[in-house]
Amino acid sequence: MEPPHNDTSKQGPGRRRPWVVGISGASGTPYAASVLRGLLAAGEAVDLIVSRASRLTLLDETGIAFRDAHWRADLREWLARGADGKPATFPVTEADLADVRYWPAGDLAAGPSSGSYPVKGMLIVPASTACVAGVALGLSKDLLQRVASVTLKERRRLVVAVRETPLNGPTLKHLVTLDEAGAVVLPASPAFYAGATHIQDLVDFVAGRALDAAEVPHGLYRRWEGELRGGSKDAEEAPEAP
Repeated sequence: MEPPHNDTSKQGPGRRRPWVVGISGASGTPYAASVLRGLLAAGEAVDLIVSRASRLTLLDETGIAFRDAHWRADLREWLARGADGKPATFPVTEADLADVRYWPAGDLAAGPSSGSYPVKGMLIVPASTACVAGVALGLSKDLLQRVASVTLKERRRLVVAVRETPLNGPTLKHLVTLDEAGAVVLPASPAFYAGATHIQDLVDFVAGRALDAAEVPHGLYRRWEGELRGGSKDAEEAPEAP
């Protein structure tokens, strides 16, 4: 009989390698929803960690209560909601969530807590200053911080979309520490050159830049091509007057 570690059903090119998405308590849950939709649209597997503080933010910003026992239904409702709060803005089916795995933030024995668990990397969207400090100092106070520390030690890609303003000295130092450790520090700072006409456009720009940092293909925003466009996307798409 072959030893258990030779079980080929869990090895080889077909083995699942997800992106871990950590959601901290900072304001900006629409950023997280856009990143998750972008990953799923690109055919990526996702391991999801929702901190306790982020549940309060999600409830405040969307009215959605994220529950461990009903996480899939709550996630589907959340991802279907637009950045303006309108429900059923995006079509999200059960099949879309088939390759999403959820880990409670208090489960420090979860799969991604170990460097031997295969993942492509991690995106923390949004990242609060408390989360930034915890990861920079290696505190591992919950699963989100633990996985971020594992991501750094394994030299995997870590994208930290910090969402706070203004930034004080200690937070700036923590961000420098993360940069020096190999993380991509990505402030949730929307740009306007992409022709934004709606709050969703601004949210998708930040989410798209986070996916760019992870090298995940997407079509969330209009890219700069070296030419002045002189207006919004709506103006470009509007038919010419007769």
